[in-house]
Amino acid sequence: MGLLGSVDGKADHAVKGKKNTVKFVIDCTQPVDDKVLDVALFEAYLQDKIKIGGKTGALAANNVSITRDRTKLTVTSPADLKFSKRQLKYLSKRYLKKQQLRDYLRVVAASKNSYEMRYFSISGGDDDVDE
Repeated sequence: MGLLGSVDGKADHAVKGKKNTVKFVIDCTQPVDDKVLDVALFEAYLQDKIKIGGKTGALAANNVSITRDRTKLTVTSPADLKFSKRQLKYLSKRYLKKQQLRDYLRVVAASKNSYEMRYFSISGGDDDVDE
């Protein structure tokens, strides 16, 4: 019976271990709420520009999918593909530059598998008034 329990444990682990995909999330809540950024256009830009194996337009062939919520984009990739989170940051920054939003927005890592677009915090410069 002990062997059966360990087999069941491995079977449970295999079901849990089915997580052979990696998800990266880009949270665009702040700019979308202010109607500065259009998530649909950003998704189309990523669909066109993401490179896999040095080639663009190979998302479907490599089982990479981009899904869109109202304010978030999720890029799902097979774990063995070694998809780069850094490439998402690079493309996000390029898109912001293209839309002339790079001076106002920045891309910050919110967690291990997610980025967040935030506004630059600009101080009023009132520090010199005290002197």
